Amino acid sequence: MSERQVFYVFVVLAAVFVAEALYLLFAETRSSRDRVNRRMRLSDPDGDRQAVLVRLRKERGISASGEVDASMAALARLVAQAGLTIGLTRLVALSAGTGIALAMTTALLRQSVLEAVAAMAVGGLLMPLLVLRFLRGRRRKLFGNQLPEAIELIVRSLKAGHPVPVAIGLVGRELADPIGTEFGIVADEVTYGSDLVSALRKMQGRVGQEDLPLFLTAVSIQATSGGNLREILQSLSDVIRQRIKMRRKIKAISAEGRISAYVLTAMPILLMVAIQFISPDYYGEVWGETLTQIGLAGAVGWLVMGNLMMKKMISFRF
Repeated sequence: MSERQVFYVFVVLAAVFVAEALYLLFAETRSSRDRVNRRMRLSDPDGDRQAVLVRLRKERGISASGEVDASMAALARLVAQAGLTIGLTRLVALSAGTGIALAMTTALLRQSVLEAVAAMAVGGLLMPLLVLRFLRGRRRKLFGNQLPEAIELIVRSLKAGHPVPVAIGLVGRELADPIGTEFGIVADEVTYGSDLVSALRKMQGRVGQEDLPLFLTAVSIQATSGGNLREILQSLSDVIRQRIKMRRKIKAISAEGRISAYVLTAMPILLMVAIQFISPDYYGEVWGETLTQIGLAGAVGWLVMGNLMMKKMISFRF
């Protein structure tokens, strides 16, 4: 087999790995079926609810105790909070395969070990992490938008005389994902012997949404000290809605800064790529010079510093 044929083989393998990664990460999320409650879709009226609970935990990389895998805690927590169901082991294998395929393709194309290592780092490490962070942010945002409705449903259930675990189970049955499945897992854990506050803390670890600790604190205080939980939760629902409105106002006000950051970041990269395609030899004579490498490293450093400064300018916490 000639070198050109080997190159095409690795190109095809890289394309297959990238396509599978994109399918596993995005195809399910675009499906209209994922807007319904996944836990309820898996449940059989005459089946074993505990088996469904075990399956949901296994898909998310969560141990039998409801905690994330301690051996890879940070990555397992990121995968769980992103809501992926492909499993941590499969995700790591897929990322590694994509990185290796891209590295081999780059090595054959560019004849450079350094560029091959860079391609492996980008394709096998950086891009999966960026995708996971994007999915986690989107899931947290959707969960936060659903949280006031879930709290109001719990309040109505409490007014009807139901205990708190039953009210939480009602949220798990009535609302769509992601909040439906998460509250359903809490209800199942309580059913099989877990403490309500502990189950809610585990949910906070699986979701990481910033308004959820307010709900957890309210339930914890009521469980230890008593009090009118209905009034507390009703007030909490109003507070969370106001926080959501404030976040949207801040996002609108900071839109100009965010767009400026995107443009200023993308422009040098796009220009560099365009020059390489239009005139590949434009930097040919000076590409290997020490001063050129120092200049490029300095440009990347200033670009990163500028992005950090702009992120600081448009980030608001309250």
